[in-house]
Amino acid sequence: MESKGRLACVGVGMMLGAHLGPRARRHIETADVVFVAVSDPLVELWVQRMNPAVRSLQPFYRAGRSRHRSYADMVAAIMAEVRAGHDVCGAFYGHPGVFARVPHQAIAAARAEGFEAVMEPGISAEDCLYADLGVDPGDVGCQHYEASQFLFYRRIIDPSAWLVLWQVGVAGIRDTGRFQNTREERAMLVHRLGRDYPPEHVVTLYEAATLPTVRPRVERLPLGELVDARLHQHTTLVVPPARAMEREVGMECEPVRPARVPQADD
Repeated sequence: MESKGRLACVGVGMMLGAHLGPRARRHIETADVVFVAVSDPLVELWVQRMNPAVRSLQPFYRAGRSRHRSYADMVAAIMAEVRAGHDVCGAFYGHPGVFARVPHQAIAAARAEGFEAVMEPGISAEDCLYADLGVDPGDVGCQHYEASQFLFYRRIIDPSAWLVLWQVGVAGIRDTGRFQNTREERAMLVHRLGRDYPPEHVVTLYEAATLPTVRPRVERLPLGELVDARLHQHTTLVVPPARAMEREVGMECEPVRPARVPQADD
């Protein structure tokens, strides 16, 4: 009887060897084919020690080539192995469902064709950010946006909460074949943020550590200096609150008690 293909997209976490969960490891070790998209060649070699049937997804990225085309080709390569009846694992850095289009699309495609497909979470850059910067999103709240999406669409910002902008190093790029924004594109972002924050407001550039021997990047600078800062595609901009929260008028009284639920013997 011909075997039916399966797909598991797993997260290896951000740091080499430190963040991999047992369920994700099991998927990697037992797969017929492992597609890998990770942050460092050392991480790829580490995955290969768990399963030699590794195929890197990095060659799909090429300068001047649309990232959307690269993503589509990655999904096609993964699905070809699933359709061939293989047990396929996609190992992605961080969390496979966070800022990772390929795992979502591959799982959706597999399920649409009747194949079993699962996602195993991993420790993401967001998790590392909270730990490294001492930010509690439950304190005053936290807003998250992809930087270009924030720039190109109307968003209502609450300056009394944290603001986290992901992939700030490619903010403003309309040509998806480029992997680094220009000074002019960064100036657009600073101008947009200037509606809610003064230029002297101190922000943080953050990059999670991917190797045990490397410390995370935590660089603080005034917002106005972001235009000339050293940015990468994986750099995250963290903007702290600029003012205190304001109480909602009329909500200072005691909370209304919920109505009593009628009982069966009422």
